[in-house]
Amino acid sequence: MDYILIGRSEKLINTCYPNKDNFFNKDTLKLYTKTDLINNKDKIKDAKYVFATWNMIDLEKDEIKKYLPNLQAIFYAAGSVHYFAKPYLESNVRVFSGWKANAISVAEFTLAQILLANKGYFNIVNIYKNEGYKEAFDYGEKFKGNYKSTSVGLLGAGSIGKALIKLLSAFELNIKVYDPFLSDEEGKKLGVEKSALEDIFSNCDIISNHLALNTETENLIDYNLLSRMKNYSTFINTARGSIVNYKDFIKVFKTNDKILALLDVSDPYEPLEKDSELFSLKNVIITPHRAGACTSEIERLGDMMRETFIEFKKGVTSSNEIILEQLINLA
Repeated sequence: MDYILIGRSEKLINTCYPNKDNFFNKDTLKLYTKTDLINNKDKIKDAKYVFATWNMIDLEKDEIKKYLPNLQAIFYAAGSVHYFAKPYLESNVRVFSGWKANAISVAEFTLAQILLANKGYFNIVNIYKNEGYKEAFDYGEKFKGNYKSTSVGLLGAGSIGKALIKLLSAFELNIKVYDPFLSDEEGKKLGVEKSALEDIFSNCDIISNHLALNTETENLIDYNLLSRMKNYSTFINTARGSIVNYKDFIKVFKTNDKILALLDVSDPYEPLEKDSELFSLKNVIITPHRAGACTSEIERLGDMMRETFIEFKKGVTSSNEIILEQLINLA
């Protein structure tokens, strides 16, 4: 067989490829777990391509050589490849990811949060319920709305950051970006202002984190930055929880109830313990990692990987390919 489906979740594969029987050969419709790889070693040894999604099986280099000796490429209908890609790439297996399709979902989610936060929406919902219309209306008047005087600060201009910048371009907002890898020329093309972290946290009405997690960004967002947030500003995190120092975060958000945080990720990794102090903070709203592709949006990732596979077979270069040197810069 030329290609196989690999993973741990039949449900996710079916969501990525709802019409998979129209694309894949009937002999390849079985989803192979790691146990299946071991038990079907002779049957799958000629497989050249793997289709997968979240819960991809991570193999060591010797296991790849043993069970998939002829593997040429992986088509991963999901986002981050960090947890499995390195041994494959070091084994000269090419890896293609649907991260750009996933970035669309994250960018759309974040755009909605930005527009609503700039209107004070997340603050005034409970004020109206608990204190009344006038109190909620008056509190909402403290927010700038979505026009020229409002500044949005983005941390990271990778695939998600760029997708979000494109969406934000429909609004007359000032966009500042912190990204060490963003050149001045590219910043001008994107129509954004390159800024330092301290400037963004001190002056922006919205600070939205889209940085990749690595040794340089772990705990990067600390007391020094968070304590600079001006009143009626909002911090959004849809990247990785451990980019934020949560001891510092709790200290700042406990002492200033005029700032807001919208967290779709946490540290330790989701789910948070029920007694987490984050749940007790009234100016912190936590969602269960919903920014990325979910439900019907997951099919977009499968579509991208099928299209990428077809291009690959034609010898077309794909921007969805991940190379080893990229891993450190990807979320």
